[in-house]
Amino acid sequence: MNKNEIIPRLNEVFRDIFGDPSLSVNENTTSSDIEDWDSLEHINLIAAVENEFGLRFKMREVSGMKNVGEMIAIISERGI
Repeated sequence: MNKNEIIPRLNEVFRDIFGDPSLSVNENTTSSDIEDWDSLEHINLIAAVENEFGLRFKMREVSGMKNVGEMIAIISERGI
């Protein structure tokens, strides 16, 4: 799966988690770009992304993610 297939699905997850139908993420999006993206919502987001793509992130992957692009790279790497 490539980033052009992943981003639309991630956008739907982000919109659902943050309750904002106009939200649009890209590779450079970080938690500071989304007002409600705090540590609790991060946990909810990770769980929702895992469910959407049928994978489980490793703890080091979750703690190392600096932006949505890194999330996309992990999903793409796994060949989901």
